[in-house]
Amino acid sequence: MRTLIGEFDLQFADLHKRSVNFVRSAAEGLVFARPGPTRDDFGGLTIGDSIVRSAAIVEMTFGGITRRLWDDPFEWTLPEALGSIDKIVEYLDEVEALRTSGFEFFTDDSDLSRSIPAPVELRTLGAILLDAVARAEHFQGRAFAIYQALGGGKPPRR
Repeated sequence: MRTLIGEFDLQFADLHKRSVNFVRSAAEGLVFARPGPTRDDFGGLTIGDSIVRSAAIVEMTFGGITRRLWDDPFEWTLPEALGSIDKIVEYLDEVEALRTSGFEFFTDDSDLSRSIPAPVELRTLGAILLDAVARAEHFQGRAFAIYQALGGGKPPRR
């Protein structure tokens, strides 16, 4: 049975779809605008930075699950490397391909109780996926908040 795996798959697919639709619909000037110095609550991140960090969490998670590579993809997700909406969408699509191939490793819901080194301690696959989707959605939510703070209006829901 793949009930829980299907739910996780849906959560990650929705996360990807929201990110792609969001960056494609936002004005490029807003995607790379930094909130003013009075808005320290955003940690100096732009909308683009936040969306990329969200995807980087997914990339790191599935790189760890499938290849035991738990490295943060910091180097190839620098703003200099992803300086346009098209480059961000290309990166999001690469992460989605990795994630999709990662879900092929799961045969049924019992796989979610298997423990793997992640990266420092043993954790179940279910706990790893739950943590990843929560952290990725957090950064996506930050992007939506920055968008609103910059006067972009209400972010798209889907």
